[in-house]
Amino acid sequence: MSDMWVDSGDDPRIYGNPEGEKATLREYLVNYRLTLDMKCGGLDAEQLARRSVPPSTLSLLGLIRHLAQVENHWFQRVLRGKTDRPRLFQRDDDKDADFNGAVADPAVVEEAFAAWKAEIAAADEWLDALDEDDLGQDVSFDDDTVSVRDVLVHVIEEYARHAGHADLLRECIDGRTGQ
Repeated sequence: MSDMWVDSGDDPRIYGNPEGEKATLREYLVNYRLTLDMKCGGLDAEQLARRSVPPSTLSLLGLIRHLAQVENHWFQRVLRGKTDRPRLFQRDDDKDADFNGAVADPAVVEEAFAAWKAEIAAADEWLDALDEDDLGQDVSFDDDTVSVRDVLVHVIEEYARHAGHADLLRECIDGRTGQ
């Protein structure tokens, strides 16, 4: 296998021509989640926690923690209205706790990936039950309203932006680049 590409037979992502807006949004979200997971594949705790360029605290592990928090915030707190749930990897005294707490400890890695996978499962459960017609439905957010569609597009945008960060971080770790 080349350092540049995943063998097409091993690529878990699916690119098709989904029918409907919900299926299209879902395909993008699933593929970006898989892309981030692939970028972290085969790395140890030290590599996952390796910071990009000082003073940045950006790391692959920090991205996993951040995106677990993103999934939790948007799907659970905003879309499902579960505002009583604690925010993941956030502290009042450290607005970047998701990145700052991403340290080279196998227990921290395990916790981050478990939380991320759990939040994805909870989000997917909610998304499975969503009717296509509900994409335009408004939900309350910060004393305003936002459509379900807007939230889904925002989460996809978060993953897309951070997939680019993950490309650069992984390349700095071991030279791997990818599609």
